[in-house]
Amino acid sequence: MSIRIVRLGTRRAANEGLRLGTVRRPPRGVPKDRFAKDDWYDVWFPTLAPSLPVMKQALAAKTDKDWAAFTRKYRAEMAKPEAAHALDLLAALSHHSNFSVGCYCEDESHCHRSLLRELLVKRGAKVQR
Repeated sequence: MSIRIVRLGTRRAANEGLRLGTVRRPPRGVPKDRFAKDDWYDVWFPTLAPSLPVMKQALAAKTDKDWAAFTRKYRAEMAKPEAAHALDLLAALSHHSNFSVGCYCEDESHCHRSLLRELLVKRGAKVQR
């Protein structure tokens, strides 16, 4: 049992389980009835997505300093009770079920899902590499 960190819209892995979309907005131009069928996500879970201003900051980050500023703000958002409880829940579930969380970004190293991976691991989640 474990969590996979994935790019939404990519082909699902064998035994991936439920896919959670930790994104601020649903995929553009995709009808709701195609979200799961086209490997976007099964459940939209924006609780773990950056807020709109922080997401815009991440998209505009061009330097390491810009990315570090985004990282600080996203981590602060994830420390708030609602997000922290959600992270704790996913970490606990990772020991009993296969599922995945993801975002649309092509490069995980410059995506909030890289930070989400770290936050989940710190909470004791079983995360696949």
